[in-house]
Amino acid sequence: ISTLKDETGAIFIDRDPSLFAPILNFLRTKELHPRSIEVHLLMHEAEFYGITPLVRKLQLCDELDRSSCGNVLFNGYLPPAGTNRDRVITVKAATEEKVTGLPSGNILNHVICCLGPVSDPGMVRIVCGHHNWIAVAYAQFVVCYRVKESTGWQQVFTSPRLDWVIDRVALNAKVMGGSLGDNDKMVAVASGTEIILWAICPDGNGSEIGVFSLNVPVEALFFVGNQLIATSHTGKVGVWNAVTKHWQNQDVVPINSYDTAGSFLILGCNNGSIYYIDVQKFPLRMKDNDLLVTELYRDPTEDAITALSVYLTPKTSDSGNWIEIAYGTSSGTVRVIVQHPETVGSGPQLFQTFSVHRSPVTKIMLSEKHLISVCADNNHVRTWTVTRFRGMISTQPGSTPLTSFKILSLDDIDGHGGCAAGTEIGPYGERDEQQVFIQRVVPDTDKLYVRLSSNGKRVCEVRSVDGTSITAFVVHECEGSSRIGSRPRRYLFSGHSNGSIQMWDLTTAMEIAGKVDIKGPTEEELLELLDQCDLALTRTPDMSPAASLTHSSRNSMCRYTHLRPHADQSLQNRGMKNHRYRTGFLSSETYCSLYSKYVFFLTQLMSRTHDILVLIYTSPEKNHL
Repeated sequence: ISTLKDETGAIFIDRDPSLFAPILNFLRTKELHPRSIEVHLLMHEAEFYGITPLVRKLQLCDELDRSSCGNVLFNGYLPPAGTNRDRVITVKAATEEKVTGLPSGNILNHVICCLGPVSDPGMVRIVCGHHNWIAVAYAQFVVCYRVKESTGWQQVFTSPRLDWVIDRVALNAKVMGGSLGDNDKMVAVASGTEIILWAICPDGNGSEIGVFSLNVPVEALFFVGNQLIATSHTGKVGVWNAVTKHWQNQDVVPINSYDTAGSFLILGCNNGSIYYIDVQKFPLRMKDNDLLVTELYRDPTEDAITALSVYLTPKTSDSGNWIEIAYGTSSGTVRVIVQHPETVGSGPQLFQTFSVHRSPVTKIMLSEKHLISVCADNNHVRTWTVTRFRGMISTQPGSTPLTSFKILSLDDIDGHGGCAAGTEIGPYGERDEQQVFIQRVVPDTDKLYVRLSSNGKRVCEVRSVDGTSITAFVVHECEGSSRIGSRPRRYLFSGHSNGSIQMWDLTTAMEIAGKVDIKGPTEEELLELLDQCDLALTRTPDMSPAASLTHSSRNSMCRYTHLRPHADQSLQNRGMKNHRYRTGFLSSETYCSLYSKYVFFLTQLMSRTHDILVLIYTSPEKNHL
């Protein structure tokens, strides 16, 4: 401890004097009264003074509500997986038919059997789910897990180690029909311009289907049915068809956003148009062998379509002629377009327009009950209620504003906190009654906040059971058991810096959420989290998939904060620079708190004065008084 002294010889210790009182009492009496103190703050003081017995006591108090087994929402733990980098066995095409049961000459030219010792995988970059499977992407390999009611989660596939860092991952756990068979699954990864696709056999062996190139950086990778889709903002779309085993690259208008509807791929583009491609039929124009790309709608102001969401109504599956699309633009406008059976020939009609955002819309979701939009202004969320009649959107009484809030989430500039593809805030749960956001305030944290999109209230707080930082997360609904009455359950999967996966039961959290009335992290929790990182090395996340939009709005969307020390000249001028407790400027929150207490004191004083005056006036001896 430093022993600085002032001119009077008093020892100066630059610490909080209010926290020094319990420290001094503990040294006198060896007693501690944790109810009257903030355990976490006092622990820092005890560590500063080097009082080991007090530190240990406070640690026990602080760990009362923590457990390596988690709380009631904790559902499972998957230890870090290993690459099998040193023992990758390749079986050539000569034995292909014997191993896979596929005819020779198929493009499945080798089978990878992953064996060998487990090694350190590093942090989890991306987690994605499909049905009862999840795929976990590390820096240079991907692992697939499957859950069964009887055995729980089991690791079923590990890819060989790649020579480049994985940026995107896609999983298809239900391959229906085609030459791959009904039981096989598919997983794909992308890095830069390259894409690798594997088929996963029931025994866990992986068969490399092929390596494809989009010729430009891949910015989205996903499945539509059996078809693998890759897109880039530059205007490239790549499609691999499970039936024809054909990879097709197609040039379109620069792409800002996308969504899927059945077998249709819907694209929101930079020229203000929405296009669609039926990838199931894989239509090729005979004259030039191109994909059939059709314009569905053009924005009235021709603003770039930066976010897109398609809602399939009950009538969509019956006739296919009823479709609802919500989209956001680069100017911050939110629009809803609807195609009725009566307007099939003329295309979708503009239904509603909202001009409430002043920054580009980065996320949008149209669900059964809500319309949710997120803009680039620190993830500003606006939610409206949606009125429906027989499952279809209605104008009576129409959509009404429901809530407005922000999801503060900072990204690490150097990427040590994970990649953007693995830390999407949401909203999640398009087909659920309530959608949720996942909030990770700072990059290096072991906490996540689950918040309702309808009102911004906190559903639950998730904290890593082993204290490791959370580097990726996703919300996924797994199918229920085969028992009658069993329903699918929603889970939050979090990937961690040590390579582990932790699972949290959001269905249970939603059921008990009505008992909690907290909107996201409190001010105290937020300040505690912000103290854990250097704000100069963080930025607000760029949610838009369009690099052109990102580049043009980089200065407005990425705000860097630098902390600069301030000197309180007024205190020095008043001769208070040698005060034994050094203070700085009061924050606005502290000032408001002190002012509220001051007003409360004056109110109580006036009330008591009034009571005394009334007592004097009504007293028989008032003249004497």
